[in-house]
Amino acid sequence: MAPKRKAVKQTESPKKKGRQGTGEEDNFCSVAEALRAAPKEKRVIRVDPTCPLSSNAGTQVHEDYDCTLNQTNIGRNNNKFYIIQLLEEGGKFFCWNRWGRVGEVGQSKINNFTCLEDAKKDFEKKFREKTKNNWAERDHFVAHPGKYTLIEVQGEDETPEAVVKVDGGPLRIVTKQVKPCSLDPATQKLITNIFSKEMFKNAMTLMNLDLKKMPLGKLSKQQIARGFEALEALEVALKAPTDGSQSLEELSSHFYTVIPHNFGRIRPPPINSLELLQAKKDMLLVLADIELAQTLQAAPREEEKVEEVPHPLDQDYQLLKCHLQLLDSEAPDYKVIQNYLKQTGNKHRCPVLQNIWKVNREKEGDRFQAHSKLDNRRLLWHGTNVAVVAAILTSGLRIMPHSGGRVGKGIYFASENSKSACYVTPMRYGSKQVGYMFLGEVALGKEYHITIDDPSLTCPPNGFDSVIARGHTEPGEPPTHTWENREA
Repeated sequence: MAPKRKAVKQTESPKKKGRQGTGEEDNFCSVAEALRAAPKEKRVIRVDPTCPLSSNAGTQVHEDYDCTLNQTNIGRNNNKFYIIQLLEEGGKFFCWNRWGRVGEVGQSKINNFTCLEDAKKDFEKKFREKTKNNWAERDHFVAHPGKYTLIEVQGEDETPEAVVKVDGGPLRIVTKQVKPCSLDPATQKLITNIFSKEMFKNAMTLMNLDLKKMPLGKLSKQQIARGFEALEALEVALKAPTDGSQSLEELSSHFYTVIPHNFGRIRPPPINSLELLQAKKDMLLVLADIELAQTLQAAPREEEKVEEVPHPLDQDYQLLKCHLQLLDSEAPDYKVIQNYLKQTGNKHRCPVLQNIWKVNREKEGDRFQAHSKLDNRRLLWHGTNVAVVAAILTSGLRIMPHSGGRVGKGIYFASENSKSACYVTPMRYGSKQVGYMFLGEVALGKEYHITIDDPSLTCPPNGFDSVIARGHTEPGEPPTHTWENREA
């Protein structure tokens, strides 16, 4: 798979790596802007499942009287939530409150009312008490020190029953027959893995994200955007600290408030270094990619006119808008890649090659044509988290903002598989760990070589097309291979 935006990187290794780039916008900033500009999604509100009334079919949240609040204060070891809901059932009204440490069920209480207005007053009073904001002005929420912050989460939509119209008459329920899957078994496994809800949950758990506040299907674009803003403020403070600015502890507390983390009873760690800041930046980029994959799956399917419907895996595959061709293990391209892995993989624990797919994204040819005059093409490795594979297949590789990285901002590749393998986050499949890597055809053009780190680079110097950080070891001079009618 070739890079979609020009840049190449892998950091901190005695291996050869490169980065090619023009003055493209930092992906962190562009993703943040896209999230801020995204239209606000309609919330699907469910009764808190821990509420005793949640099992009653007639109980529902009144209008949008529902809020999830969060507050983190590192200095006081506070990391707590507060949920308020106004419920109605058979002409009766209830104000449900639940609070406690993030990651725990916490305590709760429920107040009964016979009058809706009294229930609203109780809800709004509690909201103001906890946030210092008026409920009527929640769309212009202002965070206050020592108070809770409103967290935007998305409810999970229930899958509607399959219905069709008959001659313009009323809707009738039908039983739809699912077609057999048209994908080969290996590709079925790939699609299952990269859209796996369990995999997304595990990825979020590894990042210490609180699944109760931001559970699968409840990631709000606006809430993630607030996390980007909090990290931007932290970056300013880390790079140019001033006496009058907020402390790193306060800014870190704000970040953990808008992006809830589950630290158990451990004190939340302050984000007090560029390395920790970068880890949180990468975490939010993974979150944004998970949101993209979820948005793809949540997009309305084209209305079915017949009772027979595509297999769910075929539907997910179509969402990627790319063609995946499984290579035969005897194919020449397969043999070349297999040998490349053997020559550059970890000598003590080389990954076992399971399958190879040739990727052709929509309008891929046009993107390649734009850089057709660049020669010196290499096949280079790119390791990634399984949670972002669907997003990469859909929108391509994007520039990662590695502050302090070996060759600045760009898309990183490596000539040795063992280096890129360090960036693979696998998932468990049965008793095995399964990970995915990309092998990209990279047009390096004229290379600019460095032997010491230069994170200030944003593009190659004038007259050069790529940046190569040359290490102590690298593969021998690689043979030329004809790849898609081009030499690489």
